[in-house]
Amino acid sequence: MTAVCPACVAMPEMEDIELGTSLQFSLPSIHCAACIGKIERGLSGVDGVRTARVNLSLKRLTISGTASSEHVENILTKLGFEAYPLDLEALNTAHDTVGRNLLLRMAVAGFAMMNVMLLSVAVWSGAADATRDLFHLISAMIALPVVAYSGQPFFQNAWSALRVGRLNMDVPISLAILLAAGMSLFETLNSGLHAYFDAALSLTFFLLIGRYMDHRTRSAARSAAKELTALEVQHAQRVSDDLVEKIAVAQLAIGDTILVPTGARIPVDGVLISTSALIDRAFLTGESAAVEMVEDALLQAGEINVASPLYMRASAVGDDTTLRRMASMIETAENSRNSYTALADKAAQIYAPAVHLLAFLAFVGWVAANGDIRHALNVAIAVLIITCPCALGLAVPAVSTAAISRLFSMGYLVKHATALERLADVSRVVFDKTGTLSQPSVILPGGITPKEKAVAKGLAQASNHPLSHALVDALSGVRAVPIREIKEVAGRGVIGKWKGMTVRLGRGAWLGADFDDLGLQLGDAQPLQIQARETPRTGVRSAVRGLAQPCEIVTGDALAPATRFANYLGLPVTANVRPEEKLRYLEQLREKSERVLMVGDGLNDTAALATAHASIAPASALDASRSASDIVILKDSFEELPLLMKIAGLARSLSQQNFAIAAIYNGIAIPIALAGYATPLAAALAMSISSITVLLNSQRIRFVQ
Repeated sequence: MTAVCPACVAMPEMEDIELGTSLQFSLPSIHCAACIGKIERGLSGVDGVRTARVNLSLKRLTISGTASSEHVENILTKLGFEAYPLDLEALNTAHDTVGRNLLLRMAVAGFAMMNVMLLSVAVWSGAADATRDLFHLISAMIALPVVAYSGQPFFQNAWSALRVGRLNMDVPISLAILLAAGMSLFETLNSGLHAYFDAALSLTFFLLIGRYMDHRTRSAARSAAKELTALEVQHAQRVSDDLVEKIAVAQLAIGDTILVPTGARIPVDGVLISTSALIDRAFLTGESAAVEMVEDALLQAGEINVASPLYMRASAVGDDTTLRRMASMIETAENSRNSYTALADKAAQIYAPAVHLLAFLAFVGWVAANGDIRHALNVAIAVLIITCPCALGLAVPAVSTAAISRLFSMGYLVKHATALERLADVSRVVFDKTGTLSQPSVILPGGITPKEKAVAKGLAQASNHPLSHALVDALSGVRAVPIREIKEVAGRGVIGKWKGMTVRLGRGAWLGADFDDLGLQLGDAQPLQIQARETPRTGVRSAVRGLAQPCEIVTGDALAPATRFANYLGLPVTANVRPEEKLRYLEQLREKSERVLMVGDGLNDTAALATAHASIAPASALDASRSASDIVILKDSFEELPLLMKIAGLARSLSQQNFAIAAIYNGIAIPIALAGYATPLAAALAMSISSITVLLNSQRIRFVQ
């Protein structure tokens, strides 16, 4: 919801989060290296803070030391940054052990394959009798343990499928690997002329490449529901008998009186007891301006108190709060999305049974033809290997990896394994407005003096209002003066003392001016008008015009600003939409066979992002929204959104072409194998050629314009 920070040039690579740290905070308003430097410098030297590291991609601060969460939060607020404590246990961050295991198994298989091939070269060069048998035995000693170790991902998945009476792609893969290794061992122990340990290892190695590439496309996916849980307030200030007691939010009960400090999140749903309050609901409802509340107004968990401290009475706690209900909606939506069947899985449903049937018929046919079981088994193994879905297994991951690499260079982070396939199916695009298509900004008057700029920034840094953040961004190169006795007046503005003079920043009417925009007043001087407006995000207009699908805006903002903005873009708009209503609207579109791409950034969009056929969030979005989306736009511009859609379409086309390449290869190779002219080793070499062809075809996506 804030403009691009000018210091975003030459952003250095951020250090990873350190292990063993004690506190983490979400920092949704940071944008660049300047923000990071200000925070880390501001926390250095603070009592109890040993190290402070900011991760820009996660918008997260990690603190090690003995400082309390409240102390760090207060310092960050004084520095002008929103900060929300994160529950580390709820985040449940974990290292990518699956990816490391696949990489290790692939390295072991590749190393063993090269060594066994060297021994095979000696056999092919004329080694015979005892020498040949010795080389085969050495090959067996290398290959069998490696096959048992490196083939585990396929064996485990195959067993899981067979245990429930079904077939998947890993069943023929596992069978081919085990039969090739088993038959080779049999030939070795019986002084046979040929052993195919190199075929078993090369098969394992190439298939692990495909499996690892597929895993990498999934590794960025995270649970949005866990992110939402982590953003919940962990402690609250309960008031009883005029005493304020800090307790865990889980201990709150319906009817408790709660004190919510300025700038803090509301911990549970409840009713306002104070006379008035100013609430920022942007993350929950999409409303661009803070909302004035009066006594008895309903407050929701997750909203932010941006004015004076308020008192409220709890009306819903635990699983009944707004955030918990939203987390539940997201979990349901994510489970629905995960039921989407990938192209490779669809192909496997047909391919796996056909492969087994063909190999079995080859074995039976050759036994009937010449009665030589050993020869018949060799033919069956060759058929299994030559039809082994290595190219099929690489067909989608190879394209996905090439496409994801290209998109990352364009500033798009693809997080979900089937995101590109679903994006290619999109028939309608639904945009949120506030923070997604638009950003609040201010226009500084031409005659503003350096002194007025410094005072304005000093006042704006003390406020959590969205316009204050926009003003701080507009004054990014200005050094703020220290303002004393700062107080935020609910619904009006900020007041303080500077050099004995009263200075105010707020609504024109509050300053006694005849304008409605933001104003600055120093002492008794005439208020200075600072125009406020919503500006479109860079490239939004050209992106909307370049998309082939029909587009619309669905926002929680008020009708008047939403309509003005929609008219500028030439899009239909639906305003005043609550999160549940936005979710229902997408479900209605789905019932009409529409496949919707949702683009949004706030908590009010999170459930919709999770339930849409495909979803995109800007990098400035809340952590939970970024996690619920399939793709995160890492840069500020939307200009290349049409190219993203084009690449998604081409990715699906190339995947289908790769399936065709695999089918043509099988059409040529299978008859040769059935006729008994292909040894298992020749079959493995042919399989490798088809895999390389698929990989080369996939690279075409890197050059699309």
